[in-house]
Amino acid sequence: MSYIRLVVCVVGVYSMFLLWAIAQERLSVPFQSIDGTSSDKFHSPLFLGTCQSLLSCLSALVYILLRRKSGQSLAQTLGLTESTKPSANGHSNGSANGSAKTNGHAPHTPSHHTQSRNKSLLLRYFQCAVFITSAAPFGFAALSYITYPAMVLGKSCKLVPVMLMNVVLYRRKFAAHKYLVVAMVTLGITMFMGFGKEKPSSKAAKNADLSAYTQLIGITYLLINLLIDGATNSTQDEIFARYKVTGQQMMFWINLFCTALTSVISILPLPYIPVLHPSNSGTELQGALDFIRTHPSVVVPLAQFALTGALGQLFIFETLQHFGSLTLVTITLTRKLFTMLLSVIVYNHKLTPGQWLGAAVVFAGISVEAWVKRKDVHAKRVIQEKEKARIKTL
Repeated sequence: MSYIRLVVCVVGVYSMFLLWAIAQERLSVPFQSIDGTSSDKFHSPLFLGTCQSLLSCLSALVYILLRRKSGQSLAQTLGLTESTKPSANGHSNGSANGSAKTNGHAPHTPSHHTQSRNKSLLLRYFQCAVFITSAAPFGFAALSYITYPAMVLGKSCKLVPVMLMNVVLYRRKFAAHKYLVVAMVTLGITMFMGFGKEKPSSKAAKNADLSAYTQLIGITYLLINLLIDGATNSTQDEIFARYKVTGQQMMFWINLFCTALTSVISILPLPYIPVLHPSNSGTELQGALDFIRTHPSVVVPLAQFALTGALGQLFIFETLQHFGSLTLVTITLTRKLFTMLLSVIVYNHKLTPGQWLGAAVVFAGISVEAWVKRKDVHAKRVIQEKEKARIKTL
């Protein structure tokens, strides 16, 4: 049964996020207008985020309710009441902050401690939502200056900003091998960008050479996106360490806050702001709806992007819950490699031998991280088995 579940998870992650990647790249290039007189790009990244976060929130809620145990209150189901059982996300986080200890109140009895915990937890969720909402426009804008394979390769290197943000925000330290991984990833990205000759799909890039300045803009946007993603991941790690929540509960609350946040921003009459509000219309929602009306061909990739992103998240959290982070890292690593290859095939990107070598260096560096992690997990299992055997002999 576990093998069938693993196969379903792998197929789900691969199929959903490969389709998601195709839709994301399609949304980054111009769409033909309904009268056929012009081609324009979709300049509403917040609307794009709203569609995906809304579907992700709804899919997480349905998943949580379907897996709800009999007798659980709604607060327990949504992770707003502490439980003495370990969380289903694979993290042993109950003793990290002493939350496994009772506080003198029955689980269903409202208390100052519970209210304080929920307020702090919801603020952390909202913090993640702010990070995600801020990061998305920079990733979308980067595609105007760098190619999609370069974007995928850069997004594969989240270890670098995650490490940086963990050190800066939470003063955490890392093993020596992680710095080797960072060096290999940095070298590989530098090689990939330096040997690249293809121009990204944007009017600015088509009218000019793929200069170092153009690539610098794209890399800067991508770096900002990765740094904010790193802050998001480190905050999620902090939530798992301090609170007993499942991955699906986190998925629900973060996407709920993302939907609320992007919806409010989308109806505000903001002026033209590079990257953050690139539309010239009064509100982003109005601009997005006007674009959909005049460019109906955007509907299919938009729906594909939102739906596959939402379902893909469920498969990711299902994998994390039943098979742990090591299996998930392996799946996502190979998925990103296939995403880059699929982009090259579907959209006919031309990569130079130097770029293939740079990509190989990057994935080799990430593979080192996965290999070391596998060794650590195996060593911990051996220690646990020896401890169990010793206890049985007593």
